[in-house]
Amino acid sequence: MNLAKLKNKISFFSVQTESVQAEKGKNSNPSAFMAIVRKEFTDYIRSWRILILGVIILLACIGSLYTSITSISDAIDQAGKEAETLGSDLYLFLQMFTVSDGTLPSFITFVGFLGPLFGIALGFDAINSERNRGTLSRLLSQPIPRDYLINAKFVAALLLNVLLFFSLGLLVMAFGILILGIPPTFEEFLRIFFFLCLCIIYIAFWLNLGILFSVVFKSQATSALSSIAVWIFFNVFYSMIINLVSKSLLNPEKLTSVSEVLNKQGTVLTLMRFSPNYLFSESTTILLSPNVRSLGPLTVEQTVGAVAGPLPLSQSLLLIWPQLTGLVAATLICFAIAYLSFMRQEIRTN
Repeated sequence: MNLAKLKNKISFFSVQTESVQAEKGKNSNPSAFMAIVRKEFTDYIRSWRILILGVIILLACIGSLYTSITSISDAIDQAGKEAETLGSDLYLFLQMFTVSDGTLPSFITFVGFLGPLFGIALGFDAINSERNRGTLSRLLSQPIPRDYLINAKFVAALLLNVLLFFSLGLLVMAFGILILGIPPTFEEFLRIFFFLCLCIIYIAFWLNLGILFSVVFKSQATSALSSIAVWIFFNVFYSMIINLVSKSLLNPEKLTSVSEVLNKQGTVLTLMRFSPNYLFSESTTILLSPNVRSLGPLTVEQTVGAVAGPLPLSQSLLLIWPQLTGLVAATLICFAIAYLSFMRQEIRTN
């Protein structure tokens, strides 16, 4: 008899638990997620840190645009061709992102340097700032899933990146049309579009790295310094280390055949591609410079019979597909580690 009563109580509590979980599922609707995204996006826009970095990126890109347009205008004045023919031959709209007269770096150089700092600034205090203010426990005590918070912070920062860099890209194209008087071709427009998407993926990697350190470290200063240290390592020291390794691998006294030279150069190139900065540099070079046809060493047999000319867009995308896949994989790995760490953390009220 007692055993039957116990079974009835267990079945009763299981039904109650299922009803509570169903009620929580109803309360955690997508509108709550979008509300958090709107709140985080508004906080990013109102943050002085983000506004200052955005203004710096805008001024740097306008300066690089001025130098590139000056160089292109001088080339048009010196050339004897018609402006439209010259534009189709030289990809003038793509050169606005890559050419510089030496006074200021090009557009892609500024993006490659300032973009990671912008992503780090968006993510290094995403979680630990909420924890230090004591708002994290109050927020998670609401009937919403815990992963809504970290997902909403990433989505809001990503939307801000999309808004900023697509606005900059369209601004560069508008100034180019007004000053040069040459509209971009459809292929140039598509190349610029894919370049801006690549910039967003590249910055999303540093954003997720900052979010990861904000989950791991409780101090905002520690997470910021850790993110900047990783950025400095890949931006400065990693290439130095690979150069030291390449000197020993590519020693002319130890190389005996052409195949061995190509294998050693392929090894050095593979090591360089562990750096997200190098992957971004290779991808932007192929997208914005159609005349570049290869990213590695070529033998004489491989170049025999090759038709000289720019690559079509489909072949350029096929050439950078491994680099793009590597950047996306690194971004997803950083976010997955941050997500799992945040979901497993114990959060208590102070």
